[in-house]
Amino acid sequence: MHGRSDDELYSLFLSGKGEAYDELMLRYGDSVTVFLNGYLHNVHDAEDLMIEAFARIMVKKPLIRVGGFKAYLFRTARNLATRFHSIQKNAEMFSIDSVESLDALTGYSAIVDKNTPEKKLQKKEERTALYSSLERIDPELREAVWLIYFEDMSYAEAAMVMNVKVKRIDYLLQKAKEILRVDLESKGLKRTSR
Repeated sequence: MHGRSDDELYSLFLSGKGEAYDELMLRYGDSVTVFLNGYLHNVHDAEDLMIEAFARIMVKKPLIRVGGFKAYLFRTARNLATRFHSIQKNAEMFSIDSVESLDALTGYSAIVDKNTPEKKLQKKEERTALYSSLERIDPELREAVWLIYFEDMSYAEAAMVMNVKVKRIDYLLQKAKEILRVDLESKGLKRTSR
């Protein structure tokens, strides 16, 4: 089954092939858990809600538009996190405290050769500065950045997950990029040409 699209796998699942759904869980389980941990700040709760998100789709077997499985899954997970927060009465917004990889949002660090200790240290310092800048921006901006740059979603998919219009995603990303540019340049990092 390796190499099949989400649509093919979901269709196979709907026709009774449970192993197809297992493949979807393997494909997205970790990224949904990390996304949920951005809300919950507890990896065990994030894992539980990831499983619940998949279970809800398995039980309800909703009709999902072509190419929309990933966005539907993330939206289901986000809704579960929102409900979880209201139950916990500790409703924090999306955070990137648990993010370990910031390579997806580039354009502010120098091209470095990872073979030398100096270059590795430089890259780590740049990533720390980016992480710090991302953590200080508005949670809605962080979530849009996360979905587009870390989860590689389209604007339409991110809009579905966040329950906003595509134009709002564009606005959020432009605002986030400008805030990050100013903050990172104040820390001595310069934008590289892309």
